Amino acid sequence: MAEGAERKEQITAWTADKKQISQYAMNLEQIKNGVTVPPSGWKCSKCDKTENLWLNLTDGMILCGRRNWDGTGGNNHAIEHYKETGYPLAVKLGTITADLEGADVFSYPEDESIEDPLLAQHLGFFGIDFSSLQKTEMTTAERELDQNTNFDWNRIQESGKEVEPLYGPGYTGLINLGNSCYMASTMQVVFSTRSFCARYYLNQDLRKAFETAPADPTVDLNMQLTKLAHGLLSGRYSIPAIQKDDIANDATSISKAKQEGIPPRMFKAVIAASHPEFSTMRQQDALEFFLHFLEQVERVNAGNPALDPSQSFKFGIEERISCPSGKVAYNRRVDYILSLNIPLEQATNKEQLEAFAKLKEEKTSEGKEVSSDEIVRPRVPLVACLANYSAPEEVHDFYSTALKAKTTAIKTAGLISFPDYLVLHMRKFVMEAGWVPKKLDVYIDVPNIIDISHMRSKGLQPGEELLPDAVAEDEGSQRLMANEDIVCQLVSMGFNQLHCQKAAINTSNVGVEEAMNWLLSHMDDPDIDAPISQGSKNDDDIFVDASKVDTLLSFGFQEEIARKALKASGGDIEKATDWIFSHPTASTSADMDSMSTSPPGVDAALADGGGRYRLIGIVSHIGTSTLCGHYVAHIYKEGRWVIFNDDKVGVSVDPPKDMGYLYFFERLDD
Repeated sequence: MAEGAERKEQITAWTADKKQISQYAMNLEQIKNGVTVPPSGWKCSKCDKTENLWLNLTDGMILCGRRNWDGTGGNNHAIEHYKETGYPLAVKLGTITADLEGADVFSYPEDESIEDPLLAQHLGFFGIDFSSLQKTEMTTAERELDQNTNFDWNRIQESGKEVEPLYGPGYTGLINLGNSCYMASTMQVVFSTRSFCARYYLNQDLRKAFETAPADPTVDLNMQLTKLAHGLLSGRYSIPAIQKDDIANDATSISKAKQEGIPPRMFKAVIAASHPEFSTMRQQDALEFFLHFLEQVERVNAGNPALDPSQSFKFGIEERISCPSGKVAYNRRVDYILSLNIPLEQATNKEQLEAFAKLKEEKTSEGKEVSSDEIVRPRVPLVACLANYSAPEEVHDFYSTALKAKTTAIKTAGLISFPDYLVLHMRKFVMEAGWVPKKLDVYIDVPNIIDISHMRSKGLQPGEELLPDAVAEDEGSQRLMANEDIVCQLVSMGFNQLHCQKAAINTSNVGVEEAMNWLLSHMDDPDIDAPISQGSKNDDDIFVDASKVDTLLSFGFQEEIARKALKASGGDIEKATDWIFSHPTASTSADMDSMSTSPPGVDAALADGGGRYRLIGIVSHIGTSTLCGHYVAHIYKEGRWVIFNDDKVGVSVDPPKDMGYLYFFERLDD
């Protein structure tokens, strides 16, 4: 079972950031029971299974693996042995070779594949000479890749197709610095836009940029973007990568789409300075990187907004809230991306999906697996995703300042400006019950031209009346009223009543657990015994865990609303999410007026124009999470689609337009 370089590259990308060194590996106790494991001829100690066998690294028992959902696989003897003994680690026989990094080691208490730095020592304990062993079994990661992703992987990377390599200006690859494909794919699309190309290449001389840069140009973002732009767009580094073995045969090397490319190390260091996660070698979310990148570009160009290319992506969003009183509220904010839910119920191939469900049920009953070419995925039109964004949505437990009570309101959303470049984010990653992330296995039918003119918000209409502002004094008095049930329960636990009242107030009466957590973390506050006074509670004084803010940001919420929600829910992420959905008017951004009677498009800083757009770029992702797998960019250049796969650049034969994670559209001039 020999592996080619491309196969190893796929496995490495697929398992990126998954395997961690196990705490059990470093001090594993091994029992001297005289067991010596032969180099072949293995069989489960409790049944006749000769495949999918696992060697327990504590006592040397060889046992079969888990039974699969369809009845195939093992008989669960390995995991049952762990439950009986507590011996934590096992290695899959048949995956052990001279390259021990490829061996499949599993930690039962951690319930995941892990890295064992002492594997050679642990194998030697049972007399195993790994240097002479051959691979005969697939690892867990390889099986996962083959069963779930091989077709998609090949689609996105266009593997197996005769991709004509491209060289020259605008066709320069980026060398992978170690799981940096999220950055490479995003930056390739960014520098295909006119705004970034003009700012950092056409209108910026490289030598002059160095002369006018700060004392240390290595830490100046504008300087590093100029350097990166000239590297990508000049064509100077877009030349074939001639390997040592190919020096005598140039034709062989030119047939490969790999090129010399450029390693964006200094740019990565600068952009990661304000976001430590991007400085690691771990895979990251391309969407998170894109938003962070634009925020940093806007920051460094704050002194001269006319030169800021990030403005070409910025647009305004207006939400209209209508309550049963007949009055309305308008909330405005700005954003760089339009994040779209995928309405699976709008799939256009429901008959095929029903037939596939029956086929899968039949094969399961027969103990067979569905082959990859038999799998049918839902196909949802992009227009349905856009319509879903604008569709009326019920908001439960909405507090109406007109009715002075909670009620059910109706929310609609629209755009108040159409940017030069519209980025659509497909929400393929959703949270299931128990906050377990799941990736939707779905195709999106995306046309080359879209028209979103109907999504323009109309603003306050004649005859509409705005909801009255909440009275600050009333809000203050409400915040200072501690829930007596919460206070009584805390007092019964032995806590001071004044402290309990403060805990209830500072967690917005969410619950006993939240109040107790606040109480335990504020017992030593110097003002804990100070009397409660009017207006004593200040949102700015409430501590918010930055990691929980980041979690809510990854769900697509803005930082301001994430912090408000965590303060209101006592730091509970699930309750904070519920709070956001029940307080849509709280999402007001400081960038725009929360309740405005101004007509749409009055903000001169926002680019605006017609609503027709042309698809120019796709960032696709393959993997179970945005933090592992692989990212590839496809860009429409000079009348053809081009694939940018790290340092491989070529003419796209079959661009995966239905598999995008981020779609980049350019506004068409009217």
